[in-house]
Amino acid sequence: MMADIILVIHLLYVSFVIGGLGAIWLGACFRWQWIRNFWFRMIHLIAIALVAAESIFGVVCPLTEWENRLRQSNGGYQTSFMQHWIHKILFYHAAEEVFTVIYVLFTLLVTASLFFVRPAKP
Repeated sequence: MMADIILVIHLLYVSFVIGGLGAIWLGACFRWQWIRNFWFRMIHLIAIALVAAESIFGVVCPLTEWENRLRQSNGGYQTSFMQHWIHKILFYHAAEEVFTVIYVLFTLLVTASLFFVRPAKP
């Protein structure tokens, strides 16, 4: 069960990174003030920059590693209903370089959004 909890946290992290950028762009169009919150924007940038840095340096995502260890220590790699569906959403088969390029480009988009949709001063 702990492995499933970590998997849900992983999904929430990914949702924050992807959904956060979408919210920033939509918020700019609809003039939502909360998307200009300085701390939200910095945490959002750090979240994707961390993923890009891990990928560049070949570091396995700690959440993925933690989940895998928990599943293996529980008598083997057993698949739960939740794991089955969340893994289909989160994990894709492609070369590591493809993911690195995607993460770096997404980090650049988030960084560019700081200039196009400026956050408020803290």
